[in-house]
Amino acid sequence: MKAIVVEQNGPPENLLYREVPDPTPQAGQVLLRTTLTSLNYADVQARRGGYEAGSPPPFIPGLDAVGIVEALGEGVEGLQVGQRVVAFADGGSYAEKVLARAVLVYPLPSELSDEAVSGLTALVTAYNTLTWAGRLQPGETVLVHAAAGGVGSLAVQMAKALGAQRVIGTVGSPAKVAFVRNLGADEVLCYESFAEQVLELTQQKGADLILDSVAGQVFQQGMQCLAPFGRMVVYGHASGQAGTFETKPLHRQTKAVIGYSSGHYRRSRPELLRPSVEAVFELLKAGTIRLEVGARFKLQEAPRAHALMENRSNVGKILLYP
Repeated sequence: MKAIVVEQNGPPENLLYREVPDPTPQAGQVLLRTTLTSLNYADVQARRGGYEAGSPPPFIPGLDAVGIVEALGEGVEGLQVGQRVVAFADGGSYAEKVLARAVLVYPLPSELSDEAVSGLTALVTAYNTLTWAGRLQPGETVLVHAAAGGVGSLAVQMAKALGAQRVIGTVGSPAKVAFVRNLGADEVLCYESFAEQVLELTQQKGADLILDSVAGQVFQQGMQCLAPFGRMVVYGHASGQAGTFETKPLHRQTKAVIGYSSGHYRRSRPELLRPSVEAVFELLKAGTIRLEVGARFKLQEAPRAHALMENRSNVGKILLYP
């Protein structure tokens, strides 16, 4: 089969289109023939090297895939050959065939297209940062950073669907403002001085829930506009820098800083993700949310797709077709 292989960490050009052996499902695994996969920023970080959850080269990147069940490993129940599914990959999804643990494979409702569910990691991350980690309550104000990206564009829509009264998005350039407004955001801000603007918009109260995948200075500004009893959910560090804060405001104003990683759940408590996947399916079927596709590439064009994500010019999800 064909796959994208990272033989050495580095720039997008290090994503090599190679012939590799077909994988064979072991006990508890499922083999999928991939119809499409999606890019996640974690793929960029893994390719560069130094990412906490990344594999050492050589490796096939990619976290999730849509496909058709081609073979079942010993002991797999509840799935059948020929079934259309979406899955979290076990060993990389930038390939014509993908292995996944059965616990992380989800049959697709007939009402949903492959593209509708193609960003499984982004869909689950957006839902869980708002609900499990963020404990969103009806009537609250939510601030979503990187609101034009894969997770952010879904979180804006989900926050509204789950009862947020006001959703504020931040973006890296004015060119992305209209895109995020069309998703349903009440206000869209660029990062410069966003904390002051959030306080002004909320009559100095601040945001009840902040979703932060950027960290660094964005995190530190966010702490300045986090409301009393507010929650800051950190689920990435796209800036490449860690955020820092003082602990006094946490107990004085009952604020919380919470970490979240879909990857950690996949590795440590995979069975807990199924309810979230099913909830996301229901939101998609109802038309309450939609996965915005910003660009489509052939699998062999993975270097171009990564370059697009890396220079921050994309909106929505980027998809790869084998």
